[in-house]
Amino acid sequence: MLRSLLFVGIGGAAGSMLRYGVGHVMTKYVPGTFPLGTFAVNIIGCFIIGILFGMVSRNQWLQDGGMLLLASGFCGGFTTFSTFAIDNVSLMQKGQSTVAIIYTSISIVCGLLLCRLGMWLVE
Repeated sequence: MLRSLLFVGIGGAAGSMLRYGVGHVMTKYVPGTFPLGTFAVNIIGCFIIGILFGMVSRNQWLQDGGMLLLASGFCGGFTTFSTFAIDNVSLMQKGQSTVAIIYTSISIVCGLLLCRLGMWLVE
């Protein structure tokens, strides 16, 4: 149990730090109302977890703890549904409901497609 918690914690810390970095860079260098940083980490995370789930049956390391480190830990820390939710609420409060609807729609569609693409690439 302790080993599993350490794997999830280490992966989560790395994912959270990278999420912060991506969000910071996007906010600083890509102006606009669209929450591009959150969108980017969420769809990248979908792609990564798709690759991991596609590889797990062929990779003993992933079965022995790698999924805890990379899927539960890293992807769990890297992607962020709570930030996705607050971005949408903020957009709606600012009267930008159309941007919120577009953001939600493309996040879901791109996330599902990239997750499947990741799985397909390693099949």
